[in-house]
Amino acid sequence: MLLKRSLSLSLALAALTAASALAQTTTTGTTTTRTASFPPAGLGSSETASVNVVNTATAASSGTAASCTGSISFFSTAGTLIGTATSFTLTSGQISAITLPFTKVGSTGLRTEVRAVVTLTSTSGSGVPCDLSASFETYDTATGATHVHLDGGVELIGGGIHR
Repeated sequence: MLLKRSLSLSLALAALTAASALAQTTTTGTTTTRTASFPPAGLGSSETASVNVVNTATAASSGTAASCTGSISFFSTAGTLIGTATSFTLTSGQISAITLPFTKVGSTGLRTEVRAVVTLTSTSGSGVPCDLSASFETYDTATGATHVHLDGGVELIGGGIHR
């Protein structure tokens, strides 16, 4: 019985640790910032990385229009920001793709790893609906053929982040 309880506690702690790596929430006054980080993916010299975001929320019953505001950042193997974060604001059903061509990574080799982070900013009590889903992919820059697609991506809905 003690072994079973220890195993259950260990599994619960491991799940909690894994969940905290997926999302961070920062609250300042009435503004809340949630982040979701995609795992690193290889990017070849003939490829472009892309994060695609969509707001699937509809207008609130009060008539308040749906809107998501945030940014997308790409990071190098050293953990440094590549370029600057790109901001987005999406209304209901709107999709945006933020891209990073290999030529902007600053790598001297034929291949490198990149990581993408999606940040969603919301104001508590605003009543503005936002259901943000995101995916990460790499594709051949010349042909547009997709090479990597992280299925399901992340969803930043209401109070949490879901994979």
